[in-house]
Amino acid sequence: MPVLRNLAKRITHFSGTTITVLLRPSTIKSTVPEKIRDIKELRSLGIKILAGDLSSAVTELTALFKGFDTVISCTGFVNGSGGLQIKLTRAILAAGIKRYFPWQFGVDYDIVGRGSAQDLFDEQLDVRDLLRAQNETEWVIVSTGMFTSFLFEPSFGIVDLPGNTVHALGNWNNAVTVTTPEDIGMLTAEICFAEPRIVNSIVYTAGDTITYKQLADMIDAALNIKVQRVEWSVPELTDELLKDAGNTLKKYRLVFATGKGMSWDVGKTFNAQQQIPTTNVLQWLKQNL
Repeated sequence: MPVLRNLAKRITHFSGTTITVLLRPSTIKSTVPEKIRDIKELRSLGIKILAGDLSSAVTELTALFKGFDTVISCTGFVNGSGGLQIKLTRAILAAGIKRYFPWQFGVDYDIVGRGSAQDLFDEQLDVRDLLRAQNETEWVIVSTGMFTSFLFEPSFGIVDLPGNTVHALGNWNNAVTVTTPEDIGMLTAEICFAEPRIVNSIVYTAGDTITYKQLADMIDAALNIKVQRVEWSVPELTDELLKDAGNTLKKYRLVFATGKGMSWDVGKTFNAQQQIPTTNVLQWLKQNL
């Protein structure tokens, strides 16, 4: 929704440009209040709705995509490691789409490399290989780091406020880059319409880049408390994952604990270079906690 809202704002400056969102028929006809509200908002923004299902075959998806100039994938890791991102990319290329923003709104997968604890990341590299191996469809990858809110997600366990504890993944000097979904939506729209046109590039964004030590100190100061500091080492997290190999959150904890590809300098990001304000961790903390 943040991506769609911001695209809708931007296209007012581009006569003849329209936005269409692909939704499952069950979502379009849903009686769930939240989905009814979203559909109503989409229509109020002038966004067209196209019925389709990502579980369809490549040929069916190709037919759905034909006729569009740009496709932005906001699917998330639906269906786990079932090859959906590869299937989507193949359909995009077969449809002759001019420009594709794949679902890569996360860490720097090139630096993470293959064979990491999070097997979903290998598929992201497969998508990059497919896109880099051709020159018919332009591609733009927006690397955003972790959602800012995920630092405070109880199930992930970095910040455990009820337990008055902050956990460091790997070590206290490991850093993580974060961006809020609202800022991701705003920056994706800016990147999409940026001049000169961004082509075949990885674009980095950041609301903040912060070490786990800085995070713990920030929480102490902002909330006037003294959190306990507990380090989750790579060997410890590896052992935890071996005991529960299918646990997605434990895969994420371990891959973040390695520190590879999880952070970048805020000063080198698109938003910093374009002087576009974004929400940092302290601002998010004060607004939400």
